[in-house]
Amino acid sequence: MLSTLLVANRGEIARRIIRTCRELGIATVAVYSDADAGAPHVHEADTAVRLPGNTPAETYLRGEALVAAARAAGADAVHPGYGFLSENASFAAAVTGAGLVWIGPPPAAIEAMASKTRAKELMGAAGVPLPAPVDPATATEADLPLLVKAAAGGGGRGMRIVTELADLPGELKAAEAEATAAFGDGEVFVEPYVVGGRHVEVQILADAHGTVWTLGTRDCSLQRRHQKVIEEAPAPGLTDALRESLHTAAARAARAIDYRGAGTVEFLVTRDGRAYFLEMNTRLQVEHPVTEAVHRLDLVALQIRIAEGRALDPAPPAPAGHAVEARLYAEDPAAGWRPQTGVLHRLAVPDGVRLDSGVTDGDTVTVHYDPMLAKVIAWAPTRDEAIRKLAGALERTRLHGPVTNRDLLVRSLRHPEFAAATGLDTGFYDRNLAALTPPADPAAVRTAALAAALAEAPGRSRFGGFRNVPSGPQLKTYEHAGTPYEIRYRLTRDGLHAEDLPGVRLLTAGPDRVVLEVDGLRRAFTVSRYGDRIHVDTAQGSCALTALPRFPDPAARTEPGSLLAPMPGTVVRIADGLAEGARVEPGQPLLWLEAMKMEHQITAPAAGTLTSLPVHPGRQVEVGALLAVVTA
Repeated sequence: MLSTLLVANRGEIARRIIRTCRELGIATVAVYSDADAGAPHVHEADTAVRLPGNTPAETYLRGEALVAAARAAGADAVHPGYGFLSENASFAAAVTGAGLVWIGPPPAAIEAMASKTRAKELMGAAGVPLPAPVDPATATEADLPLLVKAAAGGGGRGMRIVTELADLPGELKAAEAEATAAFGDGEVFVEPYVVGGRHVEVQILADAHGTVWTLGTRDCSLQRRHQKVIEEAPAPGLTDALRESLHTAAARAARAIDYRGAGTVEFLVTRDGRAYFLEMNTRLQVEHPVTEAVHRLDLVALQIRIAEGRALDPAPPAPAGHAVEARLYAEDPAAGWRPQTGVLHRLAVPDGVRLDSGVTDGDTVTVHYDPMLAKVIAWAPTRDEAIRKLAGALERTRLHGPVTNRDLLVRSLRHPEFAAATGLDTGFYDRNLAALTPPADPAAVRTAALAAALAEAPGRSRFGGFRNVPSGPQLKTYEHAGTPYEIRYRLTRDGLHAEDLPGVRLLTAGPDRVVLEVDGLRRAFTVSRYGDRIHVDTAQGSCALTALPRFPDPAARTEPGSLLAPMPGTVVRIADGLAEGARVEPGQPLLWLEAMKMEHQITAPAAGTLTSLPVHPGRQVEVGALLAVVTA
């Protein structure tokens, strides 16, 4: 029986593990980087150990430091969570070598699945169906499209889709460079890219007594940059025969490597119903809550139970209902999924859904780690009800701080292709991103901006009315998504007169709540202000505004053609042969920034000459830093 467990992770998964340990009566030890000193998982653990530094390489990826922390804190077990060292066989061996219990599969099982190329060999021998490999040296047009993948990869790192044969050498080189930087292993391989394929996976649990559970299926096809966004269980639209074949293949995969604990076997399902093995994740998955909801289980508790040597029941609980999970990311989907940083002032999700979050109000989203803020999970008796429940909860969520993908998630859940389960494939966002990220409705933004202006209007009393009616013209300017909105209005004894909004009447106004009648409909606006940033929430959605000064500072202007860092990050590569004085074309890649575990390409905005390149590989830059100047 374990008594004290060290969580070798951070954020949402660390809090998730700590929650289960508390219910089981197991004491917990957190580890934290300097950037995470005030993080929720640190405060929620019984003990915490500092790992000096900020970056993952300095902290959460240092296996020897994690083992030393466990021993110093008197822990008798280590849970790796997911990511970081969760699938590192050497770390698992170091934990067990130190006399600690490893909450995960045996190091040999992790090693067997560590290389995707080696894993495919083992699975082929076990009778698990595989896609045919492609030799890049002999690939032809008939083989297109192709998928380049990192052998040691995960999370979409080191992965490239190739649609033109001439692009293959460059994409191989880029994938090798990214894989080396991310995993310390530049090995890549090539296989056919299945257009319209679905990502379907099977959750497994295996004990040391010969029992292997297959806990249904999950569909994780909605992905951006090969990383999952929305997941659900069970996977809809599968025939009974296909579902049974996936369960059989997953069990074979587990038995082939003498697996223990929780794991996931991932498959690519083609449009005609054929399934191919993709990989096996030898850890808990991010999307495990949907399986927990459908089977009414605690997978972390079962991981601990198996690690203690206890046996699973002969069969798992039967599934019931449907669950859907959405990942809230601090990112801007309309700007190439660009990650966002800053203070998260408020995250409040309505009751009735499950929230697994790594952050709380007032936390700072930094550049050092993944941009996922939280997961929101809804369960209901049917798929339609679960989708409706989740979309409604996300729409009513109060989310104040960096730009997020919340609106994209709501629109995705309500998209006809998703709702009908006819468009569940990995190309969903390639087809639909433009429709899912439409420009804001100017009238709706203008109305929200009017509410913001009225909330801070002069003459307003603390009781919600106006003591001295400011009948003179009022002017406030706000910016939303880069577009300025001038709000001109007057408050007279006859009521509100708002320029460009003739159908709006003011009912009540206070510093944090304004009620307007808009075209005969009563609408309430909740207004929250953080410096010059204002969030206006309604039952129909939210609007983030920036209050602009009446007289902008001329010194804030930048030289024409300046390329500024869109986020804090590290310059990881400069385009080959690029130097000041070079001629560049529109859209030509100039350099790559790495932030929040992703690379971001910076391209030339127009044809011209590169007149300044003040950065170099390895340089860390803040948001707004000058990266290059292209003179037309």
